Amino acid sequence: MDEALKLLRKLEFPPETITLLDKIAAILPGMIFQFRQQADGSQVVLYVSSGCRDLSELEPELIQADWQILYQLIHPEDRTKFKKSLVVAFATLQPWHWEGRIMTPSGKLKWIQGACQLEPETNGDILCNGLVIDITLRKQTEEELRTSEARYQAILAAIPDLMFRMSRDGEYLDLKGDGISLTLTKEEIVGKNMRDLLPNDLALIGQETIAKTLDAGTLQTCEYQLPTPQGIRDYEARLVVSGADEVLAIVRDITERKQVETSLQNLAQKFSKAFNCSPDPISISTLQEGRFLEVNDSFMQLSGYEQNEVIGHTAFDLKIWVNESDRTQLVADLQTKGAIRNLEFTFRRKSGEIRTTLLSADVIDLDGVPCILAINHDITARKQAEAQMRLSAQRDRLLTETLVRIRSSLNLEQILQTTVSEVRQFLQADRVFIGLNDYEVTTKTVAESVDPKYPSVLGWTPEDKSYLQELKTIFATHRVRVVEDVSKVTVSPKLQANYQQFQTRASLAVPIMLGEELIGALVANQCSGPRQWQPIEIDLLQQLSEQLAIAIQQAQLYQELAELNTNLERQVEERTAQLQQKMQELEKLQQVKDVVLHTVAHDLRTTVMGNLMVLKNLQENGVGEQSSPVLFCSSTLPSESSSQSIPVPSSIIERMIQGNDRQLTMINSLLEIHCCMEQGVTINLQQVNLNTLLEKILPDIQPLLWQNQATLENLINEDLPSIKTDPTQLQTVLLTLLIYSLQQNPPGLKFSLTATVMESMIKIQIEHNGVTMSKTESDRLFDLYVREPQAPCSTILGLKMYLCRQIIQAHGGEIGVISNRKRGLTFWFTLSVAD
Repeated sequence: MDEALKLLRKLEFPPETITLLDKIAAILPGMIFQFRQQADGSQVVLYVSSGCRDLSELEPELIQADWQILYQLIHPEDRTKFKKSLVVAFATLQPWHWEGRIMTPSGKLKWIQGACQLEPETNGDILCNGLVIDITLRKQTEEELRTSEARYQAILAAIPDLMFRMSRDGEYLDLKGDGISLTLTKEEIVGKNMRDLLPNDLALIGQETIAKTLDAGTLQTCEYQLPTPQGIRDYEARLVVSGADEVLAIVRDITERKQVETSLQNLAQKFSKAFNCSPDPISISTLQEGRFLEVNDSFMQLSGYEQNEVIGHTAFDLKIWVNESDRTQLVADLQTKGAIRNLEFTFRRKSGEIRTTLLSADVIDLDGVPCILAINHDITARKQAEAQMRLSAQRDRLLTETLVRIRSSLNLEQILQTTVSEVRQFLQADRVFIGLNDYEVTTKTVAESVDPKYPSVLGWTPEDKSYLQELKTIFATHRVRVVEDVSKVTVSPKLQANYQQFQTRASLAVPIMLGEELIGALVANQCSGPRQWQPIEIDLLQQLSEQLAIAIQQAQLYQELAELNTNLERQVEERTAQLQQKMQELEKLQQVKDVVLHTVAHDLRTTVMGNLMVLKNLQENGVGEQSSPVLFCSSTLPSESSSQSIPVPSSIIERMIQGNDRQLTMINSLLEIHCCMEQGVTINLQQVNLNTLLEKILPDIQPLLWQNQATLENLINEDLPSIKTDPTQLQTVLLTLLIYSLQQNPPGLKFSLTATVMESMIKIQIEHNGVTMSKTESDRLFDLYVREPQAPCSTILGLKMYLCRQIIQAHGGEIGVISNRKRGLTFWFTLSVAD
């Protein structure tokens, strides 16, 4: 454009040169114009070339008459910039340059570029000689380049271009590589020959390419590899003639492009393998017609067609779509959504078989033709399995409901009628009925569900015994009678007449057996036409026949039960009288036991207490620790003196006292247990603070701890809520648990007392570091049972532990023991929190 402006400046525009300008306009693209702004501010268009027709779709005469018509074509967003450029140009008299968009009368949007030279004249006018060209193609190219640059910016940034001027013999004349990292500097390259810098084979190829370029005078291209510090790189050299015996070589690093091409080739190979080896049918068809362009082997296996039968034909030609409207909907969804995933459609195979698939599809472009890439996943087996599962669920529900009715109802008529109704609904059959044998060896239909369009068999009783015998023979031979089309089976004329009388076209019958006895049959009929009975339907009738046999047997048993009820009531009355007599006898024995227990316990207690008094008196009257008390006894022999003293060691007296103490404790415990069993534990509940109560109880327990060298640490918090307890009974429990622990362990035991709140209860724990016990012993510790006779104190302790449980349970709590993992036991019991 600058060269054209220089030419225009040399020309004047008098009328006689119009022809010359038109010739120039024919050579130069765009519109040539001459414009004058007069000193008074008015503008006159002196000349507009014919190129304005192609540029603006306006005639030159219209523009010369009113140049504002061109201003109206300028895009509204570019008008402000246009005005400012003119204002600046006329104010500074600098060359005017402007690019912008215009909208032609036909509605085309064009990019134009305008330029002019402003020359002031002596009279104050300003003469403008300019050129306007269409740069729409350039702008589109620039936009495409910008888009391409944005899309492939990472690749383009890594492809530097080098430009060399080279002589015929391969000498580097000049180099341009600004911003490009070179192994050698420009000074090290210019003036050298290719043979000096490149490998011999590569230099030879370069020499041949230069010669070919100069001889042919056309663009020559060669690709080569060159080792660099970054590794082997691929380059492309484009050579053009730039002078006499001189070429211009543009060298571009195409390593990334080569890698991309290799990746694309690998991707194409992977796609081809995935396409052909996919277990799912894949097809490529045109979007508009649905004409198949490519299909894989799985598609042919699913459709049943050969490849030559599919390629070039449409799905409508092959009648693959069961519902042709599905294809129309598919195309509409693809155009609006762009892609679809896992939509369920039905297709027809070549054999006519209907298959169900999940279709995923997307629109692709093949050589400018929009096509559909479709993948089908055959789910026919899954759909059949789902339908089978639904039937199985319905069957199981029907069987369950029938079983529940049989167990919950003794109304046989209602059970049979409900069964045939639900079976007909499940089978979608025209008739379902039940026939039973009566005591006169005849058969009668007792329950039926039938479509009103067909005759009923309810109450029908065949009178011909030979017909009945035929039916029994059929059931004895075949436990299930399956007839899919009565016209294709051989039966007696009587049975055939029965089929015609009741319009039976297909039949499914199963016997109702009670043991080995045939007591009836469950029958389903199809009257509208032949029918193929499914295994699940046969299985349903077989299982229902078993349940019906149970229901019938149950009804019979109920009838027998009603007959036996009278005898049973009489037997119950007799047995009740016997039990009452036994109860009276037990009451008498209980009274005797109480008398014996009180008498023996009272006598034993009196004797033991007397022995203790005597023994303690002897122990107190002994002289010193080494002396032995003396027992006096009377002699019944006349030859001996009336009394005699017997010395007894103090240790024996001590053991006798301990033995009598244990016996007295045992007798008292037995009496307490008997009282608990007869009257329960008597407790006097009080609302007390646990720590306050312990301050009163612990001093009484302290001597026992000192005696056994034991310690007790009270770790109970002061802020615990009050409890409801009987202080005396609680002291008994604590003392018993401590005594048990002390007697089962050596001296030096350490106790700790803790308490925690658990909802409306307080859990009190007594933990020690002594020996542990087994799980069996823990579970039985508070039970009432006989201890080992080898342990003299075990029985007394067992009775006391049992009484502890009775006391805690009387408080509404629980008691137990936990054997710690390493050492010791933890006794625990719960008491209620006071309101």
